Amino acid sequence: MTTTATQTSIGSMIAAGLRMAIGYGTKLCEDVPADKFGHMPHPNMNSALFNMAHLTIYTERCLQMIGREDLAQTVDPKWEEQFKNGAQCVEQDGRYPGKEAIMKRYVERYTVVASALDAADDAVFTKPNPMGGRMTEMLPTMGAAVMFLCGSHMQMHLGQVSAWRRAMGMGSIM
Repeated sequence: MTTTATQTSIGSMIAAGLRMAIGYGTKLCEDVPADKFGHMPHPNMNSALFNMAHLTIYTERCLQMIGREDLAQTVDPKWEEQFKNGAQCVEQDGRYPGKEAIMKRYVERYTVVASALDAADDAVFTKPNPMGGRMTEMLPTMGAAVMFLCGSHMQMHLGQVSAWRRAMGMGSIM
């Protein structure tokens, strides 16, 4: 059996993996009761709520990085503060948005990113990464940064949600 590659642009290659991650993240969370979504079964173990909300703050950055500011939305500063890199996860006590809002944003905004990636010109991905500091050292181009945010970063946090499920006694989705 012979397979033929159909993705010919860098963006469409990144989008293919991102679409798989959107589906995986959705599947990981769909059977989690809303009242358990923000539970921390162990101290220092980020909840599914926290991980999924954290991922959503990067959608707009990805759109900006590929020159699609026209599709980007403003992230609520409170959301950004609660879920940014280094923010401390706490047991859901009403300060966080609910499961429905988080999952809706996750699916909708990453779907916009995937479509924008499909349409992005390859030249966008060869531009220097303007983040500065260590992030530019590790990810010197826009392509490397977008690939990280839509691939490695995404899968790292989805792996945390998978481990969280097991700590919650929920088991695998497979």
